[in-house]
Amino acid sequence: MMVLIERNTGLWQYLPDEIQGLIADGETLVNFVLSNNKSDEISDFSFMVFPFAKAYEGFLKKLFLDIGMIKPDEYYGDDIRIGRILNPSYLAEKGNVFAKFCEGTPDKKELSQKLWGAWKQGRNSVFHYFPHNFKKLDFEEAMDLIRGFVTAMEEAVVNCNIPKEKLNPIKSAYLDNIKIDTLMD
Repeated sequence: MMVLIERNTGLWQYLPDEIQGLIADGETLVNFVLSNNKSDEISDFSFMVFPFAKAYEGFLKKLFLDIGMIKPDEYYGDDIRIGRILNPSYLAEKGNVFAKFCEGTPDKKELSQKLWGAWKQGRNSVFHYFPHNFKKLDFEEAMDLIRGFVTAMEEAVVNCNIPKEKLNPIKSAYLDNIKIDTLMD
């Protein structure tokens, strides 16, 4: 059985129950496809990406709330547009996310671009219909996008300065160990 986010990691501990549920649903879909050997009968594996894309959007909203990029009313509201906040060419009222995002990250621009790239490739280009650029995903393309979401989330959790009070104790200890290990390398 394929598990895409280990349950003992800081990322898993950071995710609220509803996002953990989406990840588990996505893993179930991936495992269903793998165990039933139907890949030659399916022309588009975009359906496997959907739970992860939805989880990624929820993750980004939570992350942006926790690092102070958005306010609680924006987090709980229906009008927030994550793609607009992430887009490197968009200057928000508070300043471009690339200028403020994860201030303690050594290469915050690279991380921000990774978050934007995962959003654009894994969500926008998969779930919007463009008649001039109709996109179907084979199994490996779908898995690459899913792994892109997971990697982007893992890097953000490890590298962003999320306030300790926003973390549960397991994640906090996990991150302390990672930072200690990184310093010793």
